[in-house]
Amino acid sequence: MKIVSGKIVDVRNRRIYTGEIHIENDRIKKIIETAEVQDQYILPGFVDAHIHIESSMLVPSEFARLAVVHGTVATVSDPHEIGNVLGVQGVEYMIKDGKKVNFKFAFGAPSCVPATTFETAGAEITPKEVEYLLAKPEVKYLAEMMNWPGVLFNDKTVYEKLNIAKALGKPIDGHAPGLRGEQAEAYVKAGISTDHECFTADEARDKLKHGMKIAIREGSAAKNFEALVDLFAEAPEQLMFCSDDKHPDNLVEGHINDLVKRALNKGYDLFDVLQAACITPVDHYNLDVGTLKEGDYADFIVTKDTSNLDVLATYINGIQVADKGKSLIESSRSEIVNQFHCDPIKEDAISVKATSENIKVIEALDGQLITNCLHYSAKVDPAGFVQSDVSRDLLKMVVVNRYQNAQPAVAFIKNFNLKDGAIASSVGHDSHNIIAVGVDDASICKAINLIINEKGGVSAVSSKEEAILPLPVAGIMSNGDGYEIAKNYTQIDRMAKSMGSTLNSPFMTLSFMGLLVIPNLKLSDLGLFDGQSFKFTPLFSR
Repeated sequence: MKIVSGKIVDVRNRRIYTGEIHIENDRIKKIIETAEVQDQYILPGFVDAHIHIESSMLVPSEFARLAVVHGTVATVSDPHEIGNVLGVQGVEYMIKDGKKVNFKFAFGAPSCVPATTFETAGAEITPKEVEYLLAKPEVKYLAEMMNWPGVLFNDKTVYEKLNIAKALGKPIDGHAPGLRGEQAEAYVKAGISTDHECFTADEARDKLKHGMKIAIREGSAAKNFEALVDLFAEAPEQLMFCSDDKHPDNLVEGHINDLVKRALNKGYDLFDVLQAACITPVDHYNLDVGTLKEGDYADFIVTKDTSNLDVLATYINGIQVADKGKSLIESSRSEIVNQFHCDPIKEDAISVKATSENIKVIEALDGQLITNCLHYSAKVDPAGFVQSDVSRDLLKMVVVNRYQNAQPAVAFIKNFNLKDGAIASSVGHDSHNIIAVGVDDASICKAINLIINEKGGVSAVSSKEEAILPLPVAGIMSNGDGYEIAKNYTQIDRMAKSMGSTLNSPFMTLSFMGLLVIPNLKLSDLGLFDGQSFKFTPLFSR
């Protein structure tokens, strides 16, 4: 019998009392209230209510090593990134790798693989395969339904997947950025119960009033905490916290614990905030995660106080997995699975002949996934080809199909602010083709070819040096030590910023410039895409 003592934070009953937790095997056998003075607190563990583990560039077992240090005991994980590369095989890889460690991964069955028909993915997950995945005990929900037009206009395949989830009693996650009014109501009535894409409080209120739960997102690229945190004054019982996408350097620094601290520092009620961080996701997704009740799994954290939330220890299934900032989960090398079948490219493959004086330009927004569509005069060389214009920060962006040899797609983008070289990544949501941006064609091709030679990675090329962080697992994750990967990522991120990028997370922002389901203007391997009209649009404007 193991005993842990402290001031127990009983979130469900909204009280704090001194007590002992008696652990037998993986469960809390009993909780005894005592009168002894204690200088530490015992809280339920934190749950990330929506994350793509792949975005950390780490396999699940390595992600867990880093996350437990911050008091995270579980994640609600949508594996559609690897699903887009490898289909069901990819989802099963994540489940298998997650089982290597003492951590609670609740995976979803990807609902939109491929995300759209306007890009080339490596796989498709059919309704029959969705049903196969949802029957697995490790798969707790139907993952984010990004095809909201399909929901609103009664797409047959979309409703097959929704109905399968309903029949199996599995929750359905949403993804409907900007959806308001009657459309939001119809989306919720289709059975979709959460959304993590709200970027204004008014949008969130539109969904909350129809019973939807809102996951307040603060990731490496999309940051909506400040816009949504005041909803704690209105509907705390309908809120959760999530990362969505978290790069490895940020994961080393903190996780859901940071959002809890920030909400508390704004004066919101401790129990309301912990409800969102620890309880609501467990209840909503029917997770096998304890919440400090007798008979529960012994999943909890020990903290110095309830304000700074310095995590002294993390317990999962009664076993201590973190101690004073050190992970007790051992690193183990995971196997490599991948699908990468393209040859290096040459500069003439990305040249663009001017057919008009004006071009449409993607405006990237720091801290947001949405973009704007701008119009600029093109910089045209004497041979008639459009070039990057560093003086106006109009840089060439290229997407290369990594599943087969094909003509690259080219567009132009603003706000990367590179003054030298190029950066590239095979993490390109959602199909994970290679995406690059740079000041000249030679640098762009070199950055892309570094990735092709490694069959996955993020790269940076300047006039002085070149660097690559290989990502051999599906071209989107490393199978190396998570802390080493975080260190290496920090270095290449620093290099991109030394080349001029003013973005908080240039590689994360780059990875979303091919995400067609987020408006307004994006680039897939098949061409420039208007997310408002949901169709391709020409690069040149008249």
